[in-house]
Amino acid sequence: MTVQPVTTTQNLTADRSWLASLHGTDSVDSVTLDMSTFTSGTHYSPSTDTDIPYSRLLSGLPLGRITASGLYGLYSTAAPDGRQTLTGFVFAEVLFAPTQIKVPAALLWHGSVRTAKLPVAVAAVAPSAVCQIRFV
Repeated sequence: MTVQPVTTTQNLTADRSWLASLHGTDSVDSVTLDMSTFTSGTHYSPSTDTDIPYSRLLSGLPLGRITASGLYGLYSTAAPDGRQTLTGFVFAEVLFAPTQIKVPAALLWHGSVRTAKLPVAVAAVAPSAVCQIRFV
């Protein structure tokens, strides 16, 4: 048996067409996502590669903070757990192992967003102390 390192390169092009400007992109926050609030095939692309099995969470997804755990999940006006308050958007696409339940991500909480270009529909909300987003 021979053990040799294998190098693989994969190029991904981030789709950030939902950003209306670069304002606020220099001051994103690090957050941890609760992956149980996201749906495979809708909010992230499940891995189909058996050599590098990483799924890819889309940038531009709206987030809310889960009060009990302090984790962040998909924003929903119907959520009773704190996610009904918009706290920002996933700034950059995130690669994660399919079995991960907590995933680190960057939160854009301040800036301008094109609602028509977001990966999921989000109605514009008024800026607040936790989310200073301008919708265009």
